[in-house]
Amino acid sequence: MRKKKKTEVYALGRHISLSADKARRVIDQIRGRSYEETLMILELMPYRACYPIFKLVYSAAANASYNMGSNEANLVISKAEVNEGTTVKKFKPRARGRSFPIKRPTCHITIGVKDISLHDEYGQIYSLKKPRWKNKYTTMVYHDMYSIGGVWDKK
Repeated sequence: MRKKKKTEVYALGRHISLSADKARRVIDQIRGRSYEETLMILELMPYRACYPIFKLVYSAAANASYNMGSNEANLVISKAEVNEGTTVKKFKPRARGRSFPIKRPTCHITIGVKDISLHDEYGQIYSLKKPRWKNKYTTMVYHDMYSIGGVWDKK
């Protein structure tokens, strides 16, 4: 029986003090992109969720280079998912001896990287994600306020 070679490596972050919806906003931007492009995106995005995700992507790449001997230039983010974790519940004192519940959500983030230099069992090479703004049907139209034919063109 032939043993399949493992081509995907994971990094798992558990109980990260962050809402799952806020983490998904960042994760959706990096899914399917190359490792270097992902690091650039995460450094430039202005969200608080970027730092723990950056650390997980870096850890997944380190796992791939250590376990499989992969080059970081050949890595692609193949799996990126966010699940809700436990909610930390505390009580804060309020006026007149009342208490107010504080809920701190946590999440579990899984990052999977795949080496595109290795072929999977179907012989398929995974392509990088194409940017959304690069569409062949998009045309830019510029309007000049002086050439519209308004009050200024009458002589």
